[in-house]
Amino acid sequence: MADTTDTWLKAGHVEDIPAGRVKLVESGDLRIAVCNVDGQFYAIEDVCTHDGGPLDQGQLEGDEIECPRHGARFDVRTGEATLMPAVMPVATYSVKIEGDEVYVSTTLE
Repeated sequence: MADTTDTWLKAGHVEDIPAGRVKLVESGDLRIAVCNVDGQFYAIEDVCTHDGGPLDQGQLEGDEIECPRHGARFDVRTGEATLMPAVMPVATYSVKIEGDEVYVSTTLE
């Protein structure tokens, strides 16, 4: 049976990631972009599926993030690619809030 135990990374305090902002969290080779959409936190893989661009450096507009390289867009809630040139979704990760701290699971949803 596969091990499905979540490993949680501390992304910071809630106030460290204001609404409309993105924070990069890294663990080894894993890069996760934590996005605050009007007080709701979402986490996606920080790699554009079109050409590997860093999504944390793109603009978060509502619930979509735009890759700074070629303008591909992704829904941060689902990982779905919403604008070409990307057609493949990005991976998503669970987020939990404990007190005023934000944690991200390293296990894919």
